[in-house]
Amino acid sequence: MHQSTKRLLREMAIICLMAATIGIAWNHRLLLNAWTGNVPANPPVPASIPPSQAGQRQPAVPLPLGLMQVKEFHDRKEAVIVDARDGATFTAGHITGAVSLPLGEADARLAEFAKRYPPTTLLVVYCNGYDCHDSHNLAAKLIAAGYTTVFVFEGGFPEWEAAGYPVTGGKP
Repeated sequence: MHQSTKRLLREMAIICLMAATIGIAWNHRLLLNAWTGNVPANPPVPASIPPSQAGQRQPAVPLPLGLMQVKEFHDRKEAVIVDARDGATFTAGHITGAVSLPLGEADARLAEFAKRYPPTTLLVVYCNGYDCHDSHNLAAKLIAAGYTTVFVFEGGFPEWEAAGYPVTGGKP
């Protein structure tokens, strides 16, 4: 081996050892608990959560879904696709079969929505793509209202339409 190759391998080994040492030092309590089998206790349940839901762990934020996952849910009719955009935009064009629940009207329409769709319904919320945050905000409201499985389709209507998937409304 050349001298430069030996030096490179030695430097790589030193970097790996330093990274492992820092990682162990930083996470020593977590590693010690895992090694000894000590599981930390569940955090206290906030008073705002009803006792009936206290044992259920809900995500703090909705989980993202990609185009193919949304298409599968759509085709299998395994989820309710929820459009967070305003009514006029929904009428102009939306994912076929989607339900309109505009973010701006969500508080007023949530009770009606809950009558049609129980909290165990799998929901996929979308809006106008990656730079639109209405879907995230509506999904957070739905989670706060007790819905247990809420996803956000971050690509939203633009990605769905660009892929040539079924849409209703809009230009012929």
